[in-house]
Amino acid sequence: MRTGDIERVQGLPLFTDVAPETFRIATAGAHLQRFPAGTMLLLEGDPVDFLYVLLDGQVELHGTWNDHETVLAILRPVSTFILAAVVLDADALMSARTLDRCEILMIPGDAIRTAMRLDASFAFAVSRDLAGCYRSLVRHTKNIKLRNSTERLANYLLALRAADHCGSVVRLRHEKRVLASLLGMTPENLSRSFSALQKCGVSVQGAVVTLSNIPALEQLAKPDPLIDNHAPRGGDIIADADAEIWSSESNRIGSR
Repeated sequence: MRTGDIERVQGLPLFTDVAPETFRIATAGAHLQRFPAGTMLLLEGDPVDFLYVLLDGQVELHGTWNDHETVLAILRPVSTFILAAVVLDADALMSARTLDRCEILMIPGDAIRTAMRLDASFAFAVSRDLAGCYRSLVRHTKNIKLRNSTERLANYLLALRAADHCGSVVRLRHEKRVLASLLGMTPENLSRSFSALQKCGVSVQGAVVTLSNIPALEQLAKPDPLIDNHAPRGGDIIADADAEIWSSESNRIGSR
């Protein structure tokens, strides 16, 4: 890695409190690669040899079963992924592909596990990342199981608004097919949900969504701080830097 790349990696929450020797061990053999859009990085069921750190671009995590495919998460920088499989030295439970041109740091899994055994501070940083992702998964599960599709879409739009610090206009980050899968619905259900939100002042023009009646949208969405990162909590708005599913609440790094 170049000096500038090393400094970027040292700034990641996984490495901010580790000793220099631990950092050297953990990143031994690490290399930075650039991938074009549409590159399949790994397939579910494959052995996981590297921890991936997304430094630029977007990565889609998805799963398949019986000829069905679903989007599990859309990751944006800076995000780690496949961390749990690296810790357990296990096969991947999901596939990953690039949506944009991506810059990804690949750290050998053996080096990560060695550093965890040698440095309790690094092991704690890893466990903190995994704990944050577990809690984010619980939030996602509650969102899917307790809300209907219209309520999920309403909260997604409010999360985008909070994350982008915008007013009454938000821009969808993905094509609607991907967004529908991300929110656990079909494209047809997504269209019906957008139509149902018209009574709350929501209008759609391509990727641009206008929210002309925020109070009405919030009344329908009923954001909850035990589910939503954008919900009010103690007078503050806790907005994830990325409104996608599975963004770790511990340090805002998405991983598995």
